[in-house]
Amino acid sequence: MTDFRLTPLAASLPSTVPFVGPETQERARGSAFDARLGANENVFGPSPKALAAMATAEQWMYGDPENFDLRTALAAHHGCTIEHIVVGEGIDGLLGYLVRLFVGPSDAVVTSDGAYPTFNYHVAGFGGTLHKVPYVEDHEDPASLFAKAKEVDAKLVYLANPDNPMGTWHDGATLTRALDDLPEGCVLVLDEAYVECAPEGTAPQLDPDDPRVIRMRTFSKAYGMAGARVGYAIAHPELIMAFNKVRNHFGMNRAAQAGALAALEDLEYTASVLAHIETARARITKIAADNGLKTIPSATNFVAIDCGQDGVFAKRVLDALIAQGLFVRMPFSAPQNRCIRISCGTPEHLDLFARYLPLALKTATEG
Repeated sequence: MTDFRLTPLAASLPSTVPFVGPETQERARGSAFDARLGANENVFGPSPKALAAMATAEQWMYGDPENFDLRTALAAHHGCTIEHIVVGEGIDGLLGYLVRLFVGPSDAVVTSDGAYPTFNYHVAGFGGTLHKVPYVEDHEDPASLFAKAKEVDAKLVYLANPDNPMGTWHDGATLTRALDDLPEGCVLVLDEAYVECAPEGTAPQLDPDDPRVIRMRTFSKAYGMAGARVGYAIAHPELIMAFNKVRNHFGMNRAAQAGALAALEDLEYTASVLAHIETARARITKIAADNGLKTIPSATNFVAIDCGQDGVFAKRVLDALIAQGLFVRMPFSAPQNRCIRISCGTPEHLDLFARYLPLALKTATEG
């Protein structure tokens, strides 16, 4: 018997994932990539202190279900209390819990067309109705998002600052002013995965007790711990407490907890990584310019390169780079899909990109 009794909602959903992983692509092509420049991983890696902490963590024990030590350190880091912070399995995991808390069948949610797709995946998984607004000059637009939220009586609005996949950003003061137009009863999901890479002032100065906003942060980017899956959210204590109703209390493994705590404390190493990222962004911009292409100014650990034509042409460029052994990605929706997106790599990785990009452009043009 294979007539499994799935819920009607689960049965109606396609078997898709937000992203196809590089490992899946490597298996399909029969060889490994020469460089991973598509997943926005921090190739410079975690702090040596974080690695040492993870290596010596007593893995025979479950992790602390309250994440007490890490939450205490994060509270001190952000000037709030531990009651303002929840830790989870990356921002992706926390987004799933948040949507589960707020979204039932047909509940309205607002995002930007082409923005980070994992949020959309969770909304679909709980039966919500997703409403999208376009980017404005390659930026997610708070005014459009909040106007749509008012129109459809949305429970949640998703906005990433800095943005993925474009790398653009708003200064914190702009977002603070925009919140005056957020409709009553709606919560802004502010994804700040890349904020450590951004200019000073990008993060809005908000009271952690502000009930209008939940801020998402991660150890995957600046701290180089994507594989450990450590994310956290900052919000009003009543909302944070609600996560305890649905979260996997033993979802955080002991090594990840120890590594994140050590990484947070190693300010010198994080500063060195951010300097490497800044250097890599400048190198990617130069490589693009050397090939007659423009880049979108970025506040992240990747750079979007405008291929100068439409999404069909950009996809040909991407496919040619993949065929040569470089894992890269591109935005999903027009007009942002005229770009390819290149993660900040080591000098050796970017040497390969500099070598292969002219060949990829030639292949795409002849294509």
